[in-house]
Order: sequence, then structure tokens, then C-alpha cells
Amino acid sequence: MDLSTLISRKWFCVVDLDVCAAIHAEVLASLRPCAEEVLRLKVVSSKIIAAVEEHGVPAMLVGSVARGTWISGDRDLDIFMLFPPDLTREELEVQGMSLARLVAARFSAKGVEKYAEHPYLHMIYPDGEISLHIDLVPCYAVESASCILSAVDRTPFHTRYMQERIGPYTDDVLLFKQFTKSAGVYGSDLMTEGFSGYLCEVLILAYQGFFNLLQSIVTWKPGFVLDIESHQAEEFGAPLVVIDPVDPRRNVSASVSLSKLFACIEYAAGYLKDPSPLFFSLHSVPLLSRDEVVMQCSKRGTALWCMVFSTPPGPADTIVPQLRKSSESLVQLFVRHDFRPVRWDVWMGEERCMLLFEFMEGVIPSYRRHIGPPISAWEHAERFLKMYQEPFSCLSGPYIQDGRYVVELVRRYCSVSDLILSQEVFSVALGKQVRVSLREGFSLVSPGEAYAPDCAAFLSAYLQYSSPLIRLHRERGV
Repeated sequence: MDLSTLISRKWFCVVDLDVCAAIHAEVLASLRPCAEEVLRLKVVSSKIIAAVEEHGVPAMLVGSVARGTWISGDRDLDIFMLFPPDLTREELEVQGMSLARLVAARFSAKGVEKYAEHPYLHMIYPDGEISLHIDLVPCYAVESASCILSAVDRTPFHTRYMQERIGPYTDDVLLFKQFTKSAGVYGSDLMTEGFSGYLCEVLILAYQGFFNLLQSIVTWKPGFVLDIESHQAEEFGAPLVVIDPVDPRRNVSASVSLSKLFACIEYAAGYLKDPSPLFFSLHSVPLLSRDEVVMQCSKRGTALWCMVFSTPPGPADTIVPQLRKSSESLVQLFVRHDFRPVRWDVWMGEERCMLLFEFMEGVIPSYRRHIGPPISAWEHAERFLKMYQEPFSCLSGPYIQDGRYVVELVRRYCSVSDLILSQEVFSVALGKQVRVSLREGFSLVSPGEAYAPDCAAFLSAYLQYSSPLIRLHRERGV
């Protein structure tokens, strides 16, 4: 059975369930946290919560650890400090961060202030030979998720909702999380544009198991809507719509891009057709050396250019959308000047960012054809003639071709690099902070010249780009 037939069927079972069960048992043995690991995280989280509550502020453990759906080896704890909703946002931030710093100092933990919708403290907690990463997050203790005052206020409701329901499906959640990690679609951050841990749990709960979920995934089409509480209160135009069980006005899957949705569909279809433990392994793209990057670029025969500039201040959730917006605006500029972008991508590092563009050709002829109105629309045609009737206003024309006036004009930019280095770059809709960084200066270089350890994985992934299933098949030698 080929992939298209597999995807077109609504419900099917083309594999031996005993084979899948054996694979799942093998995989789960490495995914389930051991008793010692569970106890360690329970003890540490209890200590942190007690330290917070000593100051009269309720606290709770949230996220996958609180729900028992974390994969062995994950050492991230999320502890929310619940403040009265009558505090102003400024008071919440000041009191929340002050308390978080006191707690970190109590345990001699290194704390770093980070930002989402408002500040929170990320601390590294020493626990014997390992370190735990703990986020202390201030939020409002609201009555329901429909009364939230900040985005993080929903999280305690997510935790309570799942704690009451997800227990029988814990193993299924672990399988699906690892499956999406293997497919490269796990993570709701704006660089990944994939499935959050909570979304994985909602989907498993909705379909009551991993295998049932995969059978459904292969039937999904863009715009698919899932509402397990039947309480949707808003319409969404996203590729995948999963209504939050605790908030009828929120799409849990808003982060999932169309490409990542189809990557997940493809991966699910591939597994159902030919199951293997490799569908739960991580498949990293081979890291290319600088010389290999140069060689790969040469083989492509295209024009590859990197705009490299200092990373603007701010969290990734703010900067990455600006990078994407800027790249899309620049692509429109290139097209208007008759250059042909093949593919493009963005990358954000700690110290520098990159906009990568690939063109079918970097240099185009020095003249362009400009087609005017039809002769039959004489009023418009006459204005066109007046515009180009002066000598040397065009290389050739105006002349008539297929009933329209045509002129041949000298291009302003024959080289895409000249266009990128011109002030026209700043005439398009760039992200606000990205514009500031570009104004401060950027370098236009080839991928080989841009190559450095910090962006090696990004360049390697771009030059060896393939779908997750194809990458797995190549690894298997299929």
C-alpha cells in the first residue's frame, strides 16, 4: 500500500498490533522515569513550594512533571506562585520577582531573569551530581481560565484538568511526545512551530491512546477542528484547531504550522505502514564542516546569500516572528525586481541572527520588459506613451505586441546582492527591532563565509533539508 492510499483511508489497521505493542514496550522502557527520578523531583519541588509558601504566597507545581507525563532525563520544573488578582501588573512583577530571588538565594541557586509575557526567574538548582532547571513564575490566582489576566494564568488550570484525567494514558503521552520529537515537530516555540507537551496530552486524551491518535492523524486535513469539551467560542483560521479544554476561546495548536502539520501526518502514515523503533529515535542532521558547506553550495549552482546582523534585544518569542516577517517582506521585494527566490529561512542565535535567501540566479539581464495597457484602452495607452516618448527613456519601444504597448527598460539592479545592499531593503515592512539591528549594520556573505559553530547546525539542516520520514528511510536504507 502506498503512502497516498494509506492517508486517504479514514480508519485502518495495516500492521500487526502485537508488533506495535512490542515496539512500544521497548521504547517505554527508556522513556518512563524510574522511581528514584520521580522521588528526586518530588522532593525538590516540595522544598521549593514550601519556601515560597513561607512568605504567604500559594505555589504549585505545573507542567508535565506535575502530571506525571515527563520523559526520563527531563530536568525542568515549573513552579507557579499564585498572587491575588487585585494586584496591578507592575505589583505582580515586582513582588513575584522579589520572592523568586529570595527562594533562589535560599537554596544557593543561580537565578537568571527571563521574560515571557512578564518576567520570571529561571534558576539552576544543585542536586548532587546533576542540576535541575527550575522556573519560578508569578501568576494571578484567578477563579477560572476564562478570567485570566495574563497568558500564564491558564497553566494551573491545564495542570488540574490533566491530573484528573490523563493518568490511564500516561504511557501513550510518553510515546506520542517521543514520536513528535523524532519527527522534529515537538515544541511550540516559534522556531519549531510544532506540538506543545500540553497539546500532545489533549490529543491523547481525545483519542484515548497513541495508536488511535495516529490512525486519526492520517485523516487530518488543514483546518481540522477538535473540541473535546464541545465548548468552542471562537473561530480560528489555523492549519490545526484544538480548542483548549479549559478555555473555549483558545486554540491549543495555534503554534503548529502547515508544514509541521503535514510532517506529522506523513510520519504517522509511515509508522502505520511499516512500524519500527526508529520512529522514536532522534534523527539529527549530519553536521557539515565549512568546506562541506562551500561544496554543497557550489553543487546547487544557485545564489545563496546570508544577511548577518546582531541579535536584537528581547526573547525569541518576540524576535523570531520579526525575523520571519522581515524575510517575507524582503522576498516580495526581490520578486518585484524580477529575482526568483527558491527557498529562504531565518536563524536566531545569542549574539547574531541570519536571514538566508537562495535564488535561481544572482545576476539577471540589464534590461526588463514593461508591458503597458492595450491599444483599445486609448486613454490609458496615451498616458503610457507620454511617459516613455522622450528619447533614451527606454532601450526599445514603445512598440506594439499582442495588442499592447511594450517598452524595454534598464534595470536598476542586475545583481541581487546590489539590491540587498541598497536602501530599498529599508523600504519594506521589517520587524521593528530587526530594522534597528539592520540599520546598525549587517554583512552580506555566502553560507561558507557565515559559517561558525553557532550556526553550523542551521546551515547543515538547510542544505540537507528533507521531510522527517524521508530522513528516517535513508537512515534505514529503505
